[in-house]
Amino acid sequence: MSKYTTGELAKLCGVTVRTVQYYDARGILIPSELSEGGRRLYSEDDLRRMKIICFLRDLDLSIDAVSQILKEEHPEKVISLLIEQQEKALSEEIAGKEEKLEKLRELKNGLKNKANFSVESIGDVAAVMEGKKKLKRMRWMLLLTGIPVSALQCFSVIFWIVKGIWWPFAAWVLAAVLYGVLGSRYYFNHVKYICPECHKGFKPALKEAFWANHTPTARKLTCTECGHKGFCVEIWGDDGK
Repeated sequence: MSKYTTGELAKLCGVTVRTVQYYDARGILIPSELSEGGRRLYSEDDLRRMKIICFLRDLDLSIDAVSQILKEEHPEKVISLLIEQQEKALSEEIAGKEEKLEKLRELKNGLKNKANFSVESIGDVAAVMEGKKKLKRMRWMLLLTGIPVSALQCFSVIFWIVKGIWWPFAAWVLAAVLYGVLGSRYYFNHVKYICPECHKGFKPALKEAFWANHTPTARKLTCTECGHKGFCVEIWGDDGK
């Protein structure tokens, strides 16, 4: 079985020799044996214990708290719970960092498309990023709810051709018009647009928005704030919020 000196143990655990000596003096890491020359020697079990102590200290637990935990009848249960909590905290921290990194990348890519960017243009990109997930969810929801309407269209056309009965097609037309109106009102109530000239958000009239020339991320509108007419960037904007 391997034996480690104070210096070797300190190196393996990434601490100083003084730290190992301090834990020894506090009675929470007593060496398994002494050499003939009086040198402290630590076993594999001591090494594992030292790593546990370092872990608990990294959690900002005091020496007294560490000592009390190690004196428990089943310290492994407490330590296991602490490890689970630390794992969860680190996972949440990593997820938060990854989200921030993704935002930075999107901001960087957004600014590449602006030859002379300003504080206002950075704000525009940030606003787009902020509501991107909400817009995506809403678009998917509208797409999924439109599937039954499309299915009814196929059924009604086939029924008309095969059976010569037209009324299912008429029912589909009514359903499609109703869905189009309600779906459009819902969509435009939950979005707004940023003018590239005044950098202010606005909500256009439903009729103008519905018939405007558009891309997946912009729509050609007249800004209600400054009167500029051109493509404005679509962002999430639930009733102006």
